[in-house]
Amino acid sequence: MVLPLNDITQSAYLTRRYFGTDGIRGRVGTWPITPEFVLKLGWAVGKVLARQGNGKVLIGKDTRISGYMFESVLESGLSAAGIDTHLLGPMPTPAIAYLTRTLRAQAGVVISASHNPYYDNGIKFFSSQGTKLPDSIELAIEEQLEQVMTTVDSAALGKAIRVVDAPGRYIEFCKSTVSSDIILNGLKIVVDCANGAAYHIAPNVLRELGADVIEIGVEPNGLNINLDCGATHPALLQEQVLQHKADLGIGLDGDGDRVVMIDHKGHILDGDELLYIIIKDKVSCESFKGGVVGTVMSNFGFEQALKQLDLDFVRVPVGDRYIMSELMNRGWTLGGEPSGHIVCLELTTTGDGIITALQVLAAMQHQNKSLSDMCADMQKYPQVLINVKVDKQEYVLEQNAVIQQAIKETEQTLGKKGRVLLRKSGTEPLVRVMVEGEDELRVRKLAEQLADIVHAELM
Repeated sequence: MVLPLNDITQSAYLTRRYFGTDGIRGRVGTWPITPEFVLKLGWAVGKVLARQGNGKVLIGKDTRISGYMFESVLESGLSAAGIDTHLLGPMPTPAIAYLTRTLRAQAGVVISASHNPYYDNGIKFFSSQGTKLPDSIELAIEEQLEQVMTTVDSAALGKAIRVVDAPGRYIEFCKSTVSSDIILNGLKIVVDCANGAAYHIAPNVLRELGADVIEIGVEPNGLNINLDCGATHPALLQEQVLQHKADLGIGLDGDGDRVVMIDHKGHILDGDELLYIIIKDKVSCESFKGGVVGTVMSNFGFEQALKQLDLDFVRVPVGDRYIMSELMNRGWTLGGEPSGHIVCLELTTTGDGIITALQVLAAMQHQNKSLSDMCADMQKYPQVLINVKVDKQEYVLEQNAVIQQAIKETEQTLGKKGRVLLRKSGTEPLVRVMVEGEDELRVRKLAEQLADIVHAELM
């Protein structure tokens, strides 16, 4: 059974001044990603949290150079509001969610722009349960930002300490998410950490489980995060897997919340394929209940493969917030995106690239198959995605008659054997044009034609 498209929309965020669907993100030095704003943001968060109690706040970051600056001003803002901070240093985003929960913090703050280049940065928050902040708290923070910044009495200022054992705590947690009989002895694995937050975590997790690890993307300099490496640029990983005759490769993004994998033949397995491997293994072990949440970008072949397993499938808008919301609403545990952002709610509270990779490795051992063979029975439809840069700041795709007519004509051409999707990026000035169908050459031509029309209308 295939469930209808979820009706969650991003309308709740259209009225907000600062928060988007995944915190606050933008180019460093351009409002609101400035030291002045982030200082006041830290203070506003502190004031809101102080009304709910007096717990500590964790601050973690990825490896981009501006992280030093924003870590300092966030700490100062929180201190001015009377909140103690525990500094984690460079840590994957899902590690900060985990540590917020286990260290009994009132909230966790992540300084990261995920898969974006070094010159971008962002701030996002986790609740005490390691989940995204409730809408009510985000709205309260926005209201507090409109107030004049003040400082508590000197005796009440917040203190700051550095958590020196954060990496070790998280490494042990990652290992605990697979059973003790999962031993990776004999597996040669190339891991690409994108010069990001997992550079000192992922290789150690795999080594401690017994793998022969070849590591790349583990020399961050503040400027090379996500630069021609990692999950968003897997060509280097493909090359290294083939060169070293490795069994597989694991590619993470800059903050470690998404993953792609490379089989021994050099083929890329995206989030749909990795999620299918995990699900099929759980079904075979009779340990899977409920259905699966994907997004509007999930491949039609993935949907069809789940149908063959007699599993319900529902699509939501792109973004882990929507996946999490739908999973919790339905009481399900697995969902994800083709980008490699996969949520395993029975193990953790947010998308986690390392834990996803471990679940795939466990499935391979359970089935005694290579990564290449694990999803051989899932046939993906050719899917062409074109990112179209746009100049217009304010536009509604649904109200542009020329673009809507072009979409209609493309859908008529594809018939029932394909899909068309246009969506605005939530973090960049882009419209993402996606066309999916049986014939790749035909699909690419249709996508390019549609992208040209979008470009002409919105530039």
